[in-house]
Amino acid sequence: MKAKESPALCVLALKGELPPLAWKGGSDRPLKAGKRTGSLHYLATWQGLRGEDLDIDTDATISLTCTRFQTQVTFTNDLQALALAPCDEG
Repeated sequence: MKAKESPALCVLALKGELPPLAWKGGSDRPLKAGKRTGSLHYLATWQGLRGEDLDIDTDATISLTCTRFQTQVTFTNDLQALALAPCDEG
């Protein structure tokens, strides 16, 4: 379980933060653009950190706002959009 492996990340996720993980989606600083594109893999990992059941509608647009930096992240399974999105959109 990811939460047991990374208790510090678990705490951040439970507070609604979107910390950097192995997939595109999180950030450790505010971004000038205030928004970014993230992977559904990130969202699934984040839900796991929070101890939530996997609940992702792959046909819907899913957006979350980081409670720390107010960055809006839109999660997608569109590989082209992810490939074209800068690694650091700040």
